[in-house]
Amino acid sequence: MHPTAPDHSSSAHAQALRSALTATTHGLAVIPLSRTKLPAVRSPHRDEPKPQPCRGECGHLGHGVHDATTDPDAVRALFEAAPWATGYGIACGRPPHHLVGVDLDVKHGQDGPAALAGLARLHGFEIPDTVTVLTPSGGQHRWFSSPADARIPNSVGRIAPGIDIRGPGGYLVGPGSLTTAGRYALAADSPGLPAAPVPEQLLHLVLPPTPRPLSRPGRTAGTSGRTATGLIRFVLDATPAGKDGTGRNDRLYWAACRAYETGGPDADGIAAALVDAAVHVGLPEREALATVASAARRTRRSSR
Repeated sequence: MHPTAPDHSSSAHAQALRSALTATTHGLAVIPLSRTKLPAVRSPHRDEPKPQPCRGECGHLGHGVHDATTDPDAVRALFEAAPWATGYGIACGRPPHHLVGVDLDVKHGQDGPAALAGLARLHGFEIPDTVTVLTPSGGQHRWFSSPADARIPNSVGRIAPGIDIRGPGGYLVGPGSLTTAGRYALAADSPGLPAAPVPEQLLHLVLPPTPRPLSRPGRTAGTSGRTATGLIRFVLDATPAGKDGTGRNDRLYWAACRAYETGGPDADGIAAALVDAAVHVGLPEREALATVASAARRTRRSSR
């Protein structure tokens, strides 16, 4: 009789669980991830004809980063619900660390570390020594702490090519995770927690854009101003399609329709601010402009 072959998948799952539990001892909220780096627990709404946005209010597991927890028993329950998980994600923006992740890619001709160094030179800040995780592709995740009230949107290549930002609503792949590309590991010379504070100039770069002034001179910031602020926040809270049931493009289209329906003479100014917000969370500018133009055409047809 031949000896039973080792179950590498089971071993990777056990190691990911151990690493995730270790992370919780440092105050980090975690979720299990699949080898594709996506949340491993399947959505309880996946078979619904038209799933509605849910962040766990239904009481079931399977809501991505909204399931993240520091409770060891809850972590074990999450991993038990996803025995195929081989990694774990660390929720950003949660107390006590209020992490913001700077993901430095080196794929497809990009050089994230060089881009970050260039931003530091251009804006006059030092890149502090902080927790650094090495990615299988040769990139890095730099962890920083942010002010507790900072609303840092997730973005892809927004501040520079090769630099992605992970803030509240996003997560970082934790060291020790195994993915299809390989294993994530803490850099040999990485300091431990707490993470270094994000430099003020870098924080300014990653914060949401300031809404553009509305077009009508002398108008108070009444209904139109409140409308603009709410719609811009709605777009800035977007994540890529599939993460929370409502994608960036869908949110932009909905918000632009509302802007043209309720914004009156200020509609074009609000729409321009919505494009800025969509680009800030990673939507290509050309796509954002096309989406807003489509919303404008639809609204005008409906009002005839």
